[in-house]
Amino acid sequence: MAQIKYSDAIFTQSAPSIRQCPADSGAEVAFAGRSNAGKSSAINTLCQNHKLARTSKTPGRTQLINFFALSDNQHLVDLPGYGFAKVPLAMKKEWEKHLSEYLAERQCLKGLILLMDVRHPMQEFDTMMLNWAIEGEMPVHILLTKADKLKKGPAQNTLLKVRKHLKDAKVDDLVSAQLFSSLKKTGIKELENTLDNWLRIEQDTPKSQEDLNA
Repeated sequence: MAQIKYSDAIFTQSAPSIRQCPADSGAEVAFAGRSNAGKSSAINTLCQNHKLARTSKTPGRTQLINFFALSDNQHLVDLPGYGFAKVPLAMKKEWEKHLSEYLAERQCLKGLILLMDVRHPMQEFDTMMLNWAIEGEMPVHILLTKADKLKKGPAQNTLLKVRKHLKDAKVDDLVSAQLFSSLKKTGIKELENTLDNWLRIEQDTPKSQEDLNA
């Protein structure tokens, strides 16, 4: 399998719901998190392109699922920031429905990168996303973002607390966690390793000439 070059990522399309998503084939990994968790910054840092995942101040536009191609059959998916406060409750409920459908029904979705501000981890919406993913046996990798906002000791303590929480909840076989900073560009390699593992597509072994002649 050829090595994935995240710097080659290109935007392909936006979709308001699972019904408008591209063909459900290949492998994709979705990024999710609260509106202020640093999701776009993390994607842009990973892909070395600060203009790739754009933020919008228009609430309606933030409810699109954005797809970025790494190859013909490998994609990163930018889910809208959840927990946004300035939209009507009905709009929030509608988006939660679309999000739940996407996580439950998307067959090519191989894992979820769940971003949380290291200073405010495991908020209500984060727990909701984790529960959805665990219910569907979807692997989750938590990025504790903005790690540069804390000193090394407190940041590491937060990571250990999150990992202990996952272990106590008996979901640490499905959910992992790491520290990440877009500003300092730390944690990128660990994130790449997780993505490489999830996005790996098993290739059919070419048949030998003897098999073809058999």
